[in-house]
Amino acid sequence: MKLKITSIFILLSCLFVTVLGKALYIQVVNRDKLIAYSDSQMVRKTKIYPKRGYILDRNLNPLAINIQTFNLFTFVKKEHNLKKELKQLKKVVPSIDVEKITRQIKRRKKFTWIKREIELTKEQVASIKKFKSISIEARSSRFYPNHELLSQTLGFVGIDNDGLAGIEYEFNDKLQGEPEIYKYFRDAKGRPIKFKSANLDKRAEDITLSIDKDIQASLEEYLKEGVEKHEALRGGAAVMDATTGEIWAIANYPAYDPNFPRRSKNKKLSFISDPFEPGSAFKTLTVASAIEHHIVREDTNYFCERGKFRVGNHYITESDNKHVFEWLSVKDILKYSSNIGTTKIAFDLTYPSLKKTLADFSIGKKTGFEVPGESRGILDSKKNISPLRLSNISFGQGVATTGIQMLASYGPFANGGYYVQPTILKITDAHKTKSKRVIRKETASKITEMLNLAVNEGTGGNAKVKHFEIAGKTSTAQRSNGQGVYSGYISGFIGYPVN
Repeated sequence: MKLKITSIFILLSCLFVTVLGKALYIQVVNRDKLIAYSDSQMVRKTKIYPKRGYILDRNLNPLAINIQTFNLFTFVKKEHNLKKELKQLKKVVPSIDVEKITRQIKRRKKFTWIKREIELTKEQVASIKKFKSISIEARSSRFYPNHELLSQTLGFVGIDNDGLAGIEYEFNDKLQGEPEIYKYFRDAKGRPIKFKSANLDKRAEDITLSIDKDIQASLEEYLKEGVEKHEALRGGAAVMDATTGEIWAIANYPAYDPNFPRRSKNKKLSFISDPFEPGSAFKTLTVASAIEHHIVREDTNYFCERGKFRVGNHYITESDNKHVFEWLSVKDILKYSSNIGTTKIAFDLTYPSLKKTLADFSIGKKTGFEVPGESRGILDSKKNISPLRLSNISFGQGVATTGIQMLASYGPFANGGYYVQPTILKITDAHKTKSKRVIRKETASKITEMLNLAVNEGTGGNAKVKHFEIAGKTSTAQRSNGQGVYSGYISGFIGYPVN
């Protein structure tokens, strides 16, 4: 192909044009001499993302940043000087395995990696650039300065800087930005010639999370302490602003270091992905539904059968066999966490009414939390169910929820009746809060009073905090294998300060 240039003014070292649908790369040697290469002569194409966006906490503390690393590779196949240079390279970069690389070169058709994503000093880079057979390219690599902190939420990136999990995956397009395209061609002497694409200027964006780094650190510390103290398999916890839905801290333990993702199996944020039977914490939703539907008041009394209530061919008992309750008011049923009392409330309420409340509270569906992997949980979709099944669901068995669902479901009790969608992103405009009224303010107030009694006089005594009034509910549910077999327990607590 002949190129006729009559007049040209060039500011760049290379140009990219398209001729009849064919990609053509033109290297400028001087004003009068151009050398053109087509894609058929290309030996390597790579994308380099100059700077991935940072992930920051709500106070702009860095949670995920970038560091400068380098890739080393070679296009050479038979040049006798290559092995000599590899031996010299090993003196500069001791981790190089010369024999292994030499064997790989024989099997590769176009180019061979020597080392990827390594940190080098200026002196090392200067030395490597002197080699004729070895190429070096700078790249930006991800680094997590707080190591295990918030690891399962942040996720991690792959070797090509693509988000593979967590926030890194969910917001990959924003964080990654537009790559620079590098293409390598061979000149007449077989030497690699590098071309760089024009920068399209789609800059990477930073992501500011709702997380507070200090609260996150405290949460993880106490969570680890609790899991190890009780010799549990694992644990999960989170802190949410009930007004905005912002998650200030969220964690599972054990965690992992996202700087070394291949070394750990604990990369999943189970708090949002693994459904479990919520147990007694679910009773609050049943009671709230009954109050909202004007079925009961807090002083409505139920006979609790002295600890044993027959439903069909089965007996419902209290979680503690020592409890032989007779008459209990609704507030005492919640305070003492009575299975039988909650069952009788549910029978008066009926499943269709309870199901409506549960749907409003996002039980049985995803909350919309922005970390990938969220489960919708399990809730019977039938219009009506058997009395035994209704009894079980009323006190948190036969239904499966995630930690984030249960956390969000208590928001309306704390904020005066509004369900607020949980979010991992910092909210700067209160008008953008996604909320809807699901119960009356009076209902929320009554539930708060009952949960306060549950802490001060009932099952939640360990949750008392000096100088604060706490409303909350304990839960001790049997752990199911999903096939009706139970072994072990899942203990939990949800609470909030009373204004």
